[in-house]
Amino acid sequence: MKTVADVLSVARSNLVEQIMERSPRRVGRPPLPADALVAEIKAVIADLPTYGYRRVHAILRRRALAEGRPPPNHKRVYRVMKEHGLLLQRHAGGSERRHDGRIGVERSDLRWCSDAFEIGCDNGERVRVAFALDCCDREAMSYVATTGGIGGEAVRDLMVAAVEHRFGRVNRLPRPIEWLTDNGSGYIATETRRFARELGLEPRTTPLESPQSNGMAEAFARTIKRDYVRVSPAPDAKSVLRQLPGWLAHYNPASKHPSGYVIGAKRFC
Repeated sequence: MKTVADVLSVARSNLVEQIMERSPRRVGRPPLPADALVAEIKAVIADLPTYGYRRVHAILRRRALAEGRPPPNHKRVYRVMKEHGLLLQRHAGGSERRHDGRIGVERSDLRWCSDAFEIGCDNGERVRVAFALDCCDREAMSYVATTGGIGGEAVRDLMVAAVEHRFGRVNRLPRPIEWLTDNGSGYIATETRRFARELGLEPRTTPLESPQSNGMAEAFARTIKRDYVRVSPAPDAKSVLRQLPGWLAHYNPASKHPSGYVIGAKRFC
């Protein structure tokens, strides 16, 4: 202090007095009350317990904008969920092979992907679902569901439902669209591939033993199982088939109801 006073040619007591009179520096903004935000977050994850902070933030933001109020910052949502123990546990599954290909495209209706998954019921019945997904906006455009196997006929019905969902009742697509699938028998059947080309779809199959090559479809199947199947009652196949349209309608970002096409529904009537 003495050296500073000598350099400035002022009394040391004067410097001390100025320092004591200076108002304390404000650091950052005071934290906002979090009670209302915590209540909103808990309401969201009560219905959707598998949602992480990013998806919770997306819902809160959409609601706030609809009500004409400022949305919460995603960092604040993360901090509040962390402080209250509401974050999901990080997935600790096994390692996967690296896949360097790019599945997503820049515009809708350039590439569609398809795959199938299975839902087990409490009574031992199994529902098998095949779906068609746009590789840009990720909308689930159509699906088929059955307690039997997904064969070539079901895949062809799936194609027709997807085309009609996007383009209406047309005999052929106005422009070619890639149709990306794995090597399941229903997809690679000669009749199915011929039918796809007649519709204007260009069949593309992934390399053998490489599920990552159709990772967008794999991710969709995991999302449906995690966010809907795991937290919903599934006593029998009939109840799963009844809930399936609602799950897909809720999943679709545009809130459009997908084109539902259920195979074998008569056996449950």
